[in-house]
Amino acid sequence: MKFTEEHLWLRVEDGEDEITVGLSSYAIEQLGDPKYIELPEEGDVVSVDDPVVVIEGDDDAIDVLAPLDGEIAEVNTPLIDAPETLSEDAQGDGWLFKMSVEDTAALDEFMSEAAYQKFIR
Repeated sequence: MKFTEEHLWLRVEDGEDEITVGLSSYAIEQLGDPKYIELPEEGDVVSVDDPVVVIEGDDDAIDVLAPLDGEIAEVNTPLIDAPETLSEDAQGDGWLFKMSVEDTAALDEFMSEAAYQKFIR
């Protein structure tokens, strides 16, 4: 698993050119209890830093930006009716979307979990 400076986690799915993207527990704590989430559409083609998800919480609202160029392959639609899943299981059932990417080697540029823990301290 890799992490971005924008507090996303990225996980490569076994043997695929697809990554699962979610929001880190740290980011969710800063946001407050998630109340509303707007997800992208499957098939959307996105570029790095395109806004793809909007999350509103008790304390703030954030835009989640695409970590890489690619195509949205799947969205976690149950989050629309149960946004609290983000805070209950951020790195499990609280994933946001899956995206197909040209080159999963680009993930090497992101932080390891240990580096991310140092980053947020």
